[in-house]
Amino acid sequence: MTGDNTNAGLTMDEERELTHEEYEAYRRETLFVEREEATPDQFPRLWNLSAAFLYRGVIRADVPEPPEYVTVPMPNSGMDELCNAITRWNVLWEAAQFRRRFFGKDDLPKELGQVAESGDTNVVFVPRTQTRYYEYAPLVHLLPREQIERHGLPLLRGGQWPFFADSGGIDPYFPHDFEQRLSRAWASTVWRHMNPRSPMSGFTGSDPIRLLAHNLDFWVPAVTEVIQQTLRGLPVVDNGVDESPPPLVDGGFLEGATTANPRVGTDLWRGEAEAADVVALTVEQADSTGRLRGILDAVRSHRVEDDFSQRWTREREDFERKLYRKRDKIKVRFVELPDTIPVQGPETEVEDRIVYGDFLALLDERDRQIVVVLHSGVTKLTDVAKILGYANHSPVSKRLARIRRLAEEHFDR
Repeated sequence: MTGDNTNAGLTMDEERELTHEEYEAYRRETLFVEREEATPDQFPRLWNLSAAFLYRGVIRADVPEPPEYVTVPMPNSGMDELCNAITRWNVLWEAAQFRRRFFGKDDLPKELGQVAESGDTNVVFVPRTQTRYYEYAPLVHLLPREQIERHGLPLLRGGQWPFFADSGGIDPYFPHDFEQRLSRAWASTVWRHMNPRSPMSGFTGSDPIRLLAHNLDFWVPAVTEVIQQTLRGLPVVDNGVDESPPPLVDGGFLEGATTANPRVGTDLWRGEAEAADVVALTVEQADSTGRLRGILDAVRSHRVEDDFSQRWTREREDFERKLYRKRDKIKVRFVELPDTIPVQGPETEVEDRIVYGDFLALLDERDRQIVVVLHSGVTKLTDVAKILGYANHSPVSKRLARIRRLAEEHFDR
């Protein structure tokens, strides 16, 4: 009798519903990884699960259309049916725009059926959330731990592509500004590929290239194509399916597709080194048609002063050189003149020795004295300072800087 009661007690305990605290602990354990586990050789990570777990054979689109992410509201009732349908749909990534042909009229919940009825479109379904994690998951799982921690993002366990539906909500476990934090973290990660000459801090928040680096929607198609190119290079599972045109119920064949064995699953990347390689490939993919390069070249060719912050960068220097035409106009310098030439008046101009009297008229008395002393052949700032009664050369250096600015403005008129 005691043994029967013990067994009954174990059965009841296994079948009972988890308490709120137990469920919270379970969700956090499945979602997040401890910091000491997020080592550079293991974190970040994204993997793919083969369609062979659900299908013996697949349809492979000869020319797959680019996928689109479509968000689906996840209701409280009927969750399991919807989750299973999303999983069965998404795993058919090789079918691309033809995946709806795997499903009969009543095989899909209405949330998915409406999209399937619209025709052959390459759609990836993801849950609708405030954070938009599922749409941006490939970008999230490319970030190294340093960027994750710097921007206050959670250390997530490895992600999966394509998404297999999860009935548990994810928004409560993420910061409310998750998308903004992710945008900043991704921009910091991808910036060196877009603009290696200058740090991002050298530009204002309105700089077009900086805005593009933060635009997650711009990068999702590129990283998705990189993922699919990787998967297309994998071997297939030997399920005995001969490659042939897919038959249709009317006796014809589906054009533009091939029946085939599913490809194997794999880690798409694991560790910082592999993730960094994928980031570089993502940038290349964004520029596969010259789109990214065209944008960057157009921005650099039409920069305005408001694009730059106060921090010095090489690009700012190039911009100012172009703006003020330093290469084209006269170089501001001081030359030696005979002691017999006095301080020039407004009407005086000595062309041979590059002295313009009307420019000297713009200077105050102390500035003119510095120019005259320099013209007389004294070239060391300490000597100029001593002649003019300064304790050191610092005031002379500051006045020379102001004189050069005035000269540049004067000679550019």
